[in-house]
Amino acid sequence: MPTFTATYSTKSGKQREINLEADTPAAARRFLRRRGVTYTTLSRSSNATPVEAKPRDSGGWKRWLEKPVTISDKAIFANKLAAMVNAGVPILRSLDMIQSQQKPPLFRRALLSMIQDVNQGESLAKSMRNWPRVFDNLTVAMVEAGEAGGVLDETLRRLALLLEQNSKLQNQIKGALSYPVTVFVLAILVFLGMTIFLIPSFAETFKTLNAELPAFTRFMVTLSDFLRSPGALFIIAALILAFVLFGRYYQTSSGRLQIDRLILKIPLFGDLIQKTVTAQFCRTLASLSKAGVPILMALDLLFETTSNRVMSDAIKACRQDVSEGVQLSAALYSKNLFPELAISMLGVGEETGNMDAMLSKVADFYEDEISASVKLITSLIEPAMIVLVGGIVASILVAMYLPMFSVFDKIR
Repeated sequence: MPTFTATYSTKSGKQREINLEADTPAAARRFLRRRGVTYTTLSRSSNATPVEAKPRDSGGWKRWLEKPVTISDKAIFANKLAAMVNAGVPILRSLDMIQSQQKPPLFRRALLSMIQDVNQGESLAKSMRNWPRVFDNLTVAMVEAGEAGGVLDETLRRLALLLEQNSKLQNQIKGALSYPVTVFVLAILVFLGMTIFLIPSFAETFKTLNAELPAFTRFMVTLSDFLRSPGALFIIAALILAFVLFGRYYQTSSGRLQIDRLILKIPLFGDLIQKTVTAQFCRTLASLSKAGVPILMALDLLFETTSNRVMSDAIKACRQDVSEGVQLSAALYSKNLFPELAISMLGVGEETGNMDAMLSKVADFYEDEISASVKLITSLIEPAMIVLVGGIVASILVAMYLPMFSVFDKIR
């Protein structure tokens, strides 16, 4: 049976390949669509002849309606499978019981396919590798190491704990970022609503009374007239276009690198992101090391799973240094991106031969630091947001009530 190679992009924008066997190119495309893989190229491995592909709409419009598999879903899956394997339940029976409880259709299809693959003699890790939209390379590598070492249940428990910690960190970051964004959007909506609908009614009243409008009031009335005119549509179109162009630029290699570098320099938030990457790096490396994954392969996986491009490039450079015999702590220190405390503790772990435990302690420390940073950011942003919303409402009310004084003077 011919072998095909499909390339696809991960969530972080990195290119990956998947090999599959199929009778025809059409059958290969159906295989990829069933597994939810949005591929960019598809070629026959024997002669690398390109096969016509539809990179952006693979899987059809139904793909966009499917509920994505979250980190929490995968953590629950790993916990359940670990408990069943530890209890002596066969893998096939365990997968069958878990898939019957799954709600996301994509996850259920993946588990059903895995049952068929395992039933035909494939390993669990290999069957998971066929579903990159469900199981990332980090998950597959840990399962593969657990199967090779005969400690699958223990490895799955470590994987579940790792996924739960990563999910917790993500939720903390989202909580810190979503609050100011939500309040800012609401403030803009309040401003637009009052400017477009409230100011015109006051302006008509002032016009009938022949009141002399202060400069600030005239400015607000002019702004209201503009926002209700066709010219505002051009501004909205320009903002949408700018947003789309920014997204396209961020998808490029140089654009992502520059923007991620700027993000790390943002006060408070840049430090929070650096601590988050450090905690995830230490926690993941400790879990992979305990599972028996080689250090170079672990660094490859960390490079793939690190979202910030600057930090991921630093990990990639460290991987090259480690492959040449440099200690990991020394390689990280030379990149000047990770906190010195984390590097120092990692160096102590390498010297004492207890790197796994030291990495776990570093991860615990920075996770506590992240919680404290999130509380600090929230405590600083809350009053600022209140002042912003209050200032917007107060400015509009002042603009509307200032002319009242001239009206009262005329009445007197």
